[in-house]
Amino acid sequence: MSRRKPNARERLQRAALELFVQQGFAETTVSQITARAGLTTRTFFRYFADKRAVLFGGEEELPALIHELMAEALVPLPPMAVVVHGLEAFATRFEGQRDYLRTRRAVIQTDEGLRERELRKSSNLAEAVTEGFLNRGLDKPTATLTAQIAVTIFNVSRWLNPDGEQPLAQHLHATLDDLQLLNRMSPASAHRPATRRKDAGRSAVAGCWRTRRDSNPQPSDP
Repeated sequence: MSRRKPNARERLQRAALELFVQQGFAETTVSQITARAGLTTRTFFRYFADKRAVLFGGEEELPALIHELMAEALVPLPPMAVVVHGLEAFATRFEGQRDYLRTRRAVIQTDEGLRERELRKSSNLAEAVTEGFLNRGLDKPTATLTAQIAVTIFNVSRWLNPDGEQPLAQHLHATLDDLQLLNRMSPASAHRPATRRKDAGRSAVAGCWRTRRDSNPQPSDP
């Protein structure tokens, strides 16, 4: 009877990523990955359908996670406050994985098939968020629009950029500021210095935080 190797999934992921960086995704084989990890190909296919799946492990769990996070958000919260709640939870989940995710993104950018799969992943996330908003009573167009905004905020945050050393939550809040600023920006104000636009964005997004706070009343004294 075979015994499962300790940390086999993590060892395979680490070995695969190292090889993808060193010699390219297309040139790397499953046999090379398992040899680097000190495991067998049988063990590899116990965890992954193919070498592409190494870069997308766990994505099948994300819709359930999204539904759970959205169910936890209080019903009175408006849609954008629910987005903030979900993004903060995602920030907690991904903090500490910056180096791995940076390398993963760099590998994905080298291969057209991987880029297409990453786009499908984003689409699946948006569908899960849309379903969550539909369950909260939003109409389909509003649910779809809000879901697309949520996924875009996550994708365009500068957390994985070389100069993005701040925590993920801070980058997500900055992107939210930018979004709020766009809603208020006139054509002339688009040419203001960046620092002034940032300050205006932070003021604009404050309304979202106030709404969220007001929707969570503190218990009164007995």
